Amino acid sequence: MAPEINLIDPDVYQRGGAPHEAFAWLRGHDPVFWHANGGEPGWPGFWAVTRHADVAQVSRHAELFSSAERLCLFGEIPEPQIELQRLMMLNMDPPQHTRQRAFVNRGFTPRMIGRLEEHIAQICHLLLDEVREAGRADFVTEIAAPLPLWVICELVGAPVEDRHRLFELSNLLIGSADPEFQIRPKAQQDAAAEIYAYGAALAERRRAAPADDIITRLLRPDSHGEALTSAEFDMFFLLLTVAGNETTRNAAAGGMLALFQHPEQWQRLLEDPGLIPTAAEEIVRFVSPVNMFRRTAMRDTDLGGQRIAAGDKVVVFYASANRDEAVFAEPDQFDVGRDPNPHVGFGGGGPHFCLGRHLAALELRVLLQALTERLPGIRLDGEPSRLRSNFINGIKHMPVRF
Repeated sequence: MAPEINLIDPDVYQRGGAPHEAFAWLRGHDPVFWHANGGEPGWPGFWAVTRHADVAQVSRHAELFSSAERLCLFGEIPEPQIELQRLMMLNMDPPQHTRQRAFVNRGFTPRMIGRLEEHIAQICHLLLDEVREAGRADFVTEIAAPLPLWVICELVGAPVEDRHRLFELSNLLIGSADPEFQIRPKAQQDAAAEIYAYGAALAERRRAAPADDIITRLLRPDSHGEALTSAEFDMFFLLLTVAGNETTRNAAAGGMLALFQHPEQWQRLLEDPGLIPTAAEEIVRFVSPVNMFRRTAMRDTDLGGQRIAAGDKVVVFYASANRDEAVFAEPDQFDVGRDPNPHVGFGGGGPHFCLGRHLAALELRVLLQALTERLPGIRLDGEPSRLRSNFINGIKHMPVRF
């Protein structure tokens, strides 16, 4: 018997995380499923794509499944706002996306990220020093969130003490459906405006005094003499500030929760730290920090045996693809030694494959290393609090003791 299918109710995600029972049923019975409930009055229904192969197909064919036509986030917004949001790399298709990504790639090469490893380890140990004496902490607000924000501040040449305000602003942007963060009307718009202004001020300082940071590299013209416009720069800074911390933060918190729920896996890491690299990848698969993205069909096409019409809304669910039985043995089992692990936690390939995947994986590995060395007895000390969101599989608070 088919379960009740509602993949977009944020209350479902807040209560228990991603609806894996519904995802499993869909993969087996209706992998490209017409989800008639659009979420809000006037919003269109959509095709819910739940199998690994179909998620990869949508991700790798931007000419068929556009990020720019109606943007990549699930919600529907007015046309004037769509025009502005198309200046963000997430909401571009090639060739515009290819041009902007070439600018940004300058700061995210594996070689440049690899140079950060020792410094990220220092940051992790400083964060653990701050909480160790107390014997307890909120893992999210005191460990998982400060790490990527500290790294981002240093990458862009911002004062590290500003990470606290950037954390608050990021929560306001991502937590639009969560009453803890929607503290007033227009909180989300005001947070975006403050981040734009912050980025613009950084850019102005770097134009006057270039430095060895991402901001300086982004401001340089390319080989054709072209440079990012001010609006494009603002949009990228917003993307870096939010996406660059939310994914790592929620992977770290969700991964630690998985380790608490599977103590034998934590013990494996303690006994064999050589498993930490595969553990980091398994965390991204198991947690799937980003649950979904939206695309728009540009012409009539076939996907997974289902006919899709031009203009249809198509939503790929990474949390489902990462539990696909056709790809992963025992997909609901958390296994720190899983190898191979072709997860789509950083996207399903194609032009939008996560730009910061090397940095995110490095941060997770270094944090796990520090935790196994410094806090081997860490344990859960209360109920985690989940984010009310169908977009981010997030944890807002998680009390721990050590």
